[in-house]
Amino acid sequence: MADNRIISQNKKAFHDYYVDEELEAGIELSGTEVKSVRAGRINLKDSYVSLKTGEAILIGVHISPYEHGNIFNKDPERPRRLLLHRREINRLIGLTQQQGYTLVPLRVYFKKQLVKVSIGVCRGKKNYDKRSVLAARDAQRKMERAIKNYR
Repeated sequence: MADNRIISQNKKAFHDYYVDEELEAGIELSGTEVKSVRAGRINLKDSYVSLKTGEAILIGVHISPYEHGNIFNKDPERPRRLLLHRREINRLIGLTQQQGYTLVPLRVYFKKQLVKVSIGVCRGKKNYDKRSVLAARDAQRKMERAIKNYR
């Protein structure tokens, strides 16, 4: 991701889900939405991807209205279509029909001048899984601190 500039990340997704697979999709935006995204005014919290009528729809993403957009601004919470090939959509439909899998947007970034969304095929974590991950991270931090102080 040398030429990719990350605009927004969904940190809650990594906390709540195991990410089994990632794929890249384009997103259909209006002109004022692109300007808001360039300004970094996008929120991925509590968003997900729905596969309806053979299309991938991004739901729950909040893109703040552009200040200078007046009548051209769209609804900030409107569903947005993701741009994927038919075979990718069919494969995702097969994956999500398995019990416990869902599609979650992980990050939004620029690839050259295009806005892209990284979608994760995710399984939900249980509360004890989340606690064990936090405990392991805390233990790693303590070890690194001890090594740093030992030198």
